[in-house]
Amino acid sequence: MIDDVYNARILDFAGNIPRIGTLEDADAEASAHSKLCGSKVKVWLKMDGDRVADFAHDVKACALGQASSSIMARNIIGASAQELRDVRDTMRRMLKENGPAPEGRFADLKFLEPVRDYRARHASTLLTFDAVVDCLDQIDARRSKEDAA
Repeated sequence: MIDDVYNARILDFAGNIPRIGTLEDADAEASAHSKLCGSKVKVWLKMDGDRVADFAHDVKACALGQASSSIMARNIIGASAQELRDVRDTMRRMLKENGPAPEGRFADLKFLEPVRDYRARHASTLLTFDAVVDCLDQIDARRSKEDAA
């Protein structure tokens, strides 16, 4: 039922998004867009070695995109690059393959489990994760070039 998707916790996360804005000294920035609903997310990421030192985002999304962005912003500082790749993959499996919800620092993503029954909402729910991994890929590519030089 659609009321399960837009539950009180999701609406609370969507209405209270931390770390909104831009990050001038970011190591990378990336955008993601859902063609279906028009949701857009832009993220900025600053790394300290393999860990996130700072994060900012601009979220123009539906409540589900806002909620997932909010949960990401609350938990991303201190996360490793591999942890972020893993949480993106776990979210994708949770939504598309009936997999388990993420655990640990990203356990609040369990509140998005009802979205799995609404395929049209998967893309907007995954926007922030895809943009963060895009940033990580950019940083890795730049570091590889620097190491090769």
